[in-house]
Amino acid sequence: MSWIELSLDTTNEAVDWVCTLLANAIAAEDMHISEYRDRSAEWTFTIQMYLPEDTQIYQRIETISSILKPLHRTGMTTELQTFVVDQKPPKMEHNPENSLIRRIGDRFVILSADSDYQTSNSQEIVLRLQNSLAFGSGLHPATILSLQLIERHVQPSLHALDLGSGSGILSVALAKLGAMVLAIDNDRIAVSATQDAIERNRVSSQVTVTEASLGSASQLGHWMGGDSIEAVTEIKANGQFDLIVANIFARVHISLAAEFYKALRNTSTQHSGILITAGYTSDREEDVTSAMIEVGFAVCDRVQIDEWIAIAYHTF
Repeated sequence: MSWIELSLDTTNEAVDWVCTLLANAIAAEDMHISEYRDRSAEWTFTIQMYLPEDTQIYQRIETISSILKPLHRTGMTTELQTFVVDQKPPKMEHNPENSLIRRIGDRFVILSADSDYQTSNSQEIVLRLQNSLAFGSGLHPATILSLQLIERHVQPSLHALDLGSGSGILSVALAKLGAMVLAIDNDRIAVSATQDAIERNRVSSQVTVTEASLGSASQLGHWMGGDSIEAVTEIKANGQFDLIVANIFARVHISLAAEFYKALRNTSTQHSGILITAGYTSDREEDVTSAMIEVGFAVCDRVQIDEWIAIAYHTF
């Protein structure tokens, strides 16, 4: 049997999104991700996908190409290339010793679902994730920065909103620090991945997961900026949260600035609402911060990895 190899190069920002968007079109074992051969170039990863050459092949290729068009249009991937190959590369054998173990901040330890790692440190907070195709693997700089700020600012019993929950990693982190969490996303794959993460980490009593968005974000379309999606539940901004974390595009942060402020409690001088923003690079910092200051926020914390930044704001 011949196989069709589909290949494209991506930025660091886009690799998780390609996997998420193609979750229903490509089996995980048929998607191979490697570092781009020239690290000095604008691309970071090469993704190769393998499909059997059958009677449905042209329809499947067209579907995949259509799904990926928004990423290519915004300059995050190269154009999809197609090749005929005699066989697909063999599936890599799984080695439990190579399972993901990633330490972030002072306390978080991210593990793959099948890792047999056992902590001996009572201060460590273990986050176990299925190798899902939802955004938020724990390896993207925006996710790492979000976790760093969550560790600094979350207190037990806070009511938190995770807007754009992705893989669920931030919701799990919030819950394991003692918060009560509403996790929302307008992508069904992400909602499913978040629910899996919540159950896998045994924090179901603290986290509610639903397909929804905050205020006017329910009319902004898919989080990736592609084609419009069906309407999702709108969560009204009425001062019900102590903390909001949003790992999303800068344009969405800017659009929702006023609703973020309205959704946060500000009941005393001892406790102001906290907004943690991530998902954008330093070239958008001034735009995001200006929008937040205009509606009443002030910057209270900031972290950075390379060009990626995360900023915490407080109400006052």
